This record gives sequence, C-alpha cells and structure tokens, in this order.
Amino acid sequence: MKIAILGGDGFVGWPTTLHLSDKGHEVHVVDNLSRRWIDTELGVQSLTPMDSIQERCRIWHEETRRRLHFHLLDLARDYERLKQWLAEHRPDAVIHFAEQRAAPYSMKSDRHKTYTVDNNVSATHNLLAALVETGIDAHLVHLGTMGVYGYSNVGATIPEGYLEVDVTTTGGEKASQEILYPTRPGSIYHMTKSLDQILFQFYAQNDGLRITDLHQGIVWGTHTEQTRRHDQLINRFDYDGDYGTVLNRFLIQAAIGYPLTVHGTGGQTRAFIHIQDSVRCIELALGDPPAAGERVRIFNQMTETHRVRDLAELVARIAGAEVAYLPNPRKEAAENDLVVDNAQFLALGLEPTTLAEGLLEEVIDVARKYAHRIDRSRVPAVSGWTKELSQAVERDPEGRRLRSVS
Repeated sequence: MKIAILGGDGFVGWPTTLHLSDKGHEVHVVDNLSRRWIDTELGVQSLTPMDSIQERCRIWHEETRRRLHFHLLDLARDYERLKQWLAEHRPDAVIHFAEQRAAPYSMKSDRHKTYTVDNNVSATHNLLAALVETGIDAHLVHLGTMGVYGYSNVGATIPEGYLEVDVTTTGGEKASQEILYPTRPGSIYHMTKSLDQILFQFYAQNDGLRITDLHQGIVWGTHTEQTRRHDQLINRFDYDGDYGTVLNRFLIQAAIGYPLTVHGTGGQTRAFIHIQDSVRCIELALGDPPAAGERVRIFNQMTETHRVRDLAELVARIAGAEVAYLPNPRKEAAENDLVVDNAQFLALGLEPTTLAEGLLEEVIDVARKYAHRIDRSRVPAVSGWTKELSQAVERDPEGRRLRSVS
C-alpha cells in the first residue's frame, strides 16, 4: 500500500514508519517537526541522539534500499496544502499521529492548553474534511488513548469503544442502544482525543469514511526490530517531566541513581504496551479495515495493566534504586482499578510482549549509555493540573537546591 504517516517523526510515528516500510509498503512521512521545536522550548533533548528526519530517511535507504518520502506540512494550519497533497498522492491508508501527545505539557499554562486544542482538533478535522473533499477512499487509522475513558472505579471491564445501554422509551418499555463509552478525560490532551471520537463518529456516518481509532495505553521500551539496525535509526526517548512516560522515566531514573518519583500513593492503575507491540498493532489494524458506511472501529491497544507503585518497586528491585513518594501534580483519584477488554487485537494474532526483566534491563542499559545527555533538573514532573496543585509540586526530589543556614 501507499501509506501516509502523519507525525511520522515522533515517538511512535518513527518506529511505525520503519516497520511498515520494512513490510514493503510505500511510506510517506508528513510532519511539521513541532515535537523537535517543543524540545527547544522546554530546553531538553531526547535521551537518545536524534538525527534530522532527512538523515534518518537517508540511513534507512542505505541500510535497506527502501526509500522513505518526507513532506514538511502542518495539518492544523495548512488545510489547502494538505488537501492538495492528498489529491496528488492519493494514499491507500492514512495513519494519524500528528497531535501534541503529552498530558503534562497540555496543562502547563493557558497557552499550552490553547495550543493543544488548536493543534490537535484542527489537525484531525482538517484531515477528515480533506479526505471527503478529495474523494479519497483511504483507511484512516488514528492513534488515540486509553485516557479518554478516565480512571474511575466503575468496577466493570472497559469495552472496546462502545457500551450497550438500556433506555426507557416514552411508552415505558426498555430499548437497547449502543453508545460511545462515556468519556472522562483527565487533561486537555485527553479531552482533545475525546473530541476526536465525536468527529470520527460524524464523518463515518455522514460521509462513509473508513476509520479505525486505537485507544492506546502508555508506551514503554526503546527498540524495535528496525531501529536496532543502525545507531542513527534509534527512536527518540523522553525522560523529562512533561513527555517522559512513567515506566520509561522509572528506568532512566534507576540508571542514573535518581529517586524513582511516584506521585501520590502510586495507586493509579494504568494500561501499558511495549513499543514493538504498538507498531505491530497498527499493522494489524491496517490489515482489517472497516467497510464504507460501517461505524468507527475502536480497539483498545494495550497488553497489560499495573499500579504505578508496583512498577516502581519492580524497577527498584532490579536496579537497586530508591523510591520517592511526592505530591501528585495531577487532579485524579488516589487509587483506581482498571480492567480493559483487548480481545480484538488478540483475535487478529497479536502475541503480547509483557513486562520482563530482560526488556527492562535493556532500557536501563540504553539509559546508562546516554546518561551524559541527561539534564537532571528536567526530570521532575512540575506541570500542575490546577493552580493549587502547582504550589504543592516538588521541584527538587534529590534535595540539591541550595538552602540557607540558620
């Protein structure tokens, strides 16, 4: 297939680009490189050294003789160019990663909130409108998040997108209806993904767009089969308090002798998936598209759930690290359970990569290799969900700040 990967320079986008190219598809990366600009804004860099997207594409061609095509384009701002690009290239499938992906970043300030909404919602709607206008029958695969469901204690399994409910008719009878599972987003970022769902639902029923929405868990790990082929193909690896995912942050903290920072009680249960499984799930979704006129197909893209404190204790045992319990900058329940249905991907043949000490140690080894690139001052999570929570944030978990002597 000819596949357009929007946001193909990112944390999940890049390994997906290599994976699908390796499978023989013609892959076009469409990206505005905003994630690299955000690194500059935050004054932080990927733990792993990243070449330019052009150099990455060149190295991949040198290694495999397969060519990647890069196009610099801003989906949220350049609607006419996006429409023109689609009309010219007419991809068979479009994979949509082109959204600001960090909940903490989306909550840093009012400016970050408005940027996240403007970027994410406009990018998604521009894409949908352009697909309709150009008449391209491309399968759209979108990377969403498990976070649209929220993290409540309902006590029931979270289904894959849809919930069957009984409603009482005006005649007093019961009628069954399937609805989108009610959203309960915990951040502006998660809220934009909830809005994406409504946009998808409308365009699928109104215009017959074929859409698959992947509600992904927290991604961990560094390497895929393809990124191992050359040092310069390595994936980005975020460790800072805004973009670093919780398990990867624990592993980096353990590698550099930094306390494993657990916020609140650590009783938050989260869904996880290894980066290799993430790209495999996208491949499986591409191979099982919905028909025109069919409702949006929704998958829960995760392989296991864990409490945050249990992960911290596991990493601490492996690496001999200390665990520090800090005030929680997020407005969320202190404890929650999470039971998730992921039967569809298992039925398609996914063989899950679950947490294993060998894989955890592999990430620690990568972190130690590049430890000289870490700015320890960027490790703490300091973006508070409210002004009151911001005042309680711990900005110096190591106690390195100069203190007055009285």
